[in-house]
Amino acid sequence: MNKAIGVFIASLFSLSIGTAALAESGTVNWHSGLQETLVVVTVAEGHMQGTGKATGITYNDAGSGSLHEGAANCFYSFHLTDGVGEGQGYCTWSDADGDRIFTKFDGMLGVPEGNNGTNYITGGTGKYVGITGKGPWACGYAGTNGELYCNQRLDYELP
Repeated sequence: MNKAIGVFIASLFSLSIGTAALAESGTVNWHSGLQETLVVVTVAEGHMQGTGKATGITYNDAGSGSLHEGAANCFYSFHLTDGVGEGQGYCTWSDADGDRIFTKFDGMLGVPEGNNGTNYITGGTGKYVGITGKGPWACGYAGTNGELYCNQRLDYELP
């Protein structure tokens, strides 16, 4: 019985953290684990074009708060020349409350330093309504079947 009460109180505490008001400006650092699905076409020798989607989950680096334990969904296109090129796309990042931040991104793919670029906030829902800002992203492959790990940061402002 005491254990059940403790779990109940802990769950209420975690809910209050998830719904806490955000500062008017700040930084969110998070990482995500994603599963990528690609469609790639070789359009000429050394030239590949394609589209992809990546879905997964987000984790705030602090272990709670904004963009912690939420869904991640990204859609993108790219062109590579000899394995290096540019990509662009759109992502939706959420938290355990289901509130979302929408971003568009661009970046370099296949570079020796890894895949990286910039996220630009385009909107949000719930506690993120009116949010603006941007920040870097960097992703790498964790396996051979489209498993990605990504690290992101957003410097944001709220109205």
